[in-house]
Amino acid sequence: MVNPIIPILSFFFFVAFHPSPVYAIYNVVRLGAMPDGKTDSTQAFLSAWAAACSSVSPAMIYVPPGRYSLKQATFGGNCKNTDIMIRIDGTLVAPSDYTVLGSAGTWIRFEGVSGVTVNGGTLDGQGSALWACKAVSKGCPAGATTLTIVNSKNIVINGLSSVNSQMFHIVINGCENVFIQGVMVTASANSPNTDGIHVQLSTGITIMSSGIKTGDDCISIGPGTTNLWIEHVACGPGHGISIGSLAKDLEEEGVQNVTVKTAIFNGTQNGLRIKSWGRDSRGFVKDVLFTNIVMKNVYNPIIIDQNYCPRRENCPDQVSGVKISNVTYKDIQGTSATQVALKFDCSPKNPCEGIRLDDVKLTYLNQTAQSSCTNASGVAYGLVDPTSCF
Repeated sequence: MVNPIIPILSFFFFVAFHPSPVYAIYNVVRLGAMPDGKTDSTQAFLSAWAAACSSVSPAMIYVPPGRYSLKQATFGGNCKNTDIMIRIDGTLVAPSDYTVLGSAGTWIRFEGVSGVTVNGGTLDGQGSALWACKAVSKGCPAGATTLTIVNSKNIVINGLSSVNSQMFHIVINGCENVFIQGVMVTASANSPNTDGIHVQLSTGITIMSSGIKTGDDCISIGPGTTNLWIEHVACGPGHGISIGSLAKDLEEEGVQNVTVKTAIFNGTQNGLRIKSWGRDSRGFVKDVLFTNIVMKNVYNPIIIDQNYCPRRENCPDQVSGVKISNVTYKDIQGTSATQVALKFDCSPKNPCEGIRLDDVKLTYLNQTAQSSCTNASGVAYGLVDPTSCF
C-alpha cells in the first residue's frame, strides 16, 4: 500500500523550511464589498480574485470581519498565480432565498486552480428553508454545495467553518494534493444530503483535526479516490464515514489506499461503512485501514452493505459487481445502539475477501453484541468481541 501520510509530511516540510512570502494584498472591502450581510458583494470578490491571479508575486485576498452576501461565484479561469492565500476573518453568506442557488449546483467554486489556500472564516449556506421545503414536498430544488474544489491541485483549507449548507458542505472532485485541517461543519441532524466532506476522483487528500455534525455522511468517499488519509475526526450527528455509494455506474473507478485513524463517532447512524448499490459495476474497494476508532451509541458501528437500494428503485433482483478486498479494522471499541455491531452483507457475485478484525470490542446495552456475515471471508486477531462470524 502506498503510504498516504507522505502528503502530510511534505506539507509540514514546506511550512518549516520555506520562509513566509511577502503578499500583494487585495482587500475585498476596498474593492466594494459591504460587510452588512445584505448587499451583494459577489463582484468585489471576483475582482479581488482577478487581481490576485494577475499578480506576479504571491497574493492574499483579505476578507475583514463582517458578513458578506455572495451569490454563485466561480474562481478559476486563466489564473497564472500558484500562490494565493484567501484569509477570511468574516462570514460569507448565501442568499436567504434558496431558489437563487437551488438549481446552481454550487455556491462557491474553485476550478482548475493550483496553490490556493483558504484560511479561516465561516461559510453560511442558509439551507434551513430548503430543508423544510424538502420535508414536505418533492418539488423543491436540489440545492447547492457550499464549497466545491474541482480539477485543482496543491490546495489547503485550514480553520474553515461551514454551517447550514443547502446540500454538501465541501466537495473535492478531480483534485490532487489537498490538505484539509481544522474544519468545523455544522448542520441539523435532519438536514437532507448535507454531507460534511465528499471526495471523489482525487488522490493525495488529507483530512485532519476536524469536527463534523450534519444530517448525512460526515465524510463520503466516492469512486476514483486513492491515497486518502483521515485522522483525528469527530463525527456526530451524521451517517458516519462512508465509502460509497458505489456501483452507480457500470464503468466506475475504484477506491484504493484509504486510512481512517483516530476518530470518534457519537450517536451516528453508521460508524465505518462501505456501501454499494445492488447492481452491476466494474468498481472496487481495496487496501483500506480503519484504526483507533471509538464508537459511542452508534447504530451500525461496522457495516459493509452491498445491497444498497433506496426505495427499491433501479436495482431489484440485481447483485453488486463491486469487489471489496483487504479491509482492516484495528483497535475499534465502544458501544452499539443495535445488537448486531458487525455486519458484512456482501455480494454473492463478488464476495468480500481479506477482511481483517484486530482487537475489536463493541458492546450492546452492556452485553455481548453480535456479528453477521453474508458472502464474506476474513480473519480475526487478538480480542474480537462480538465473536467473528467468518
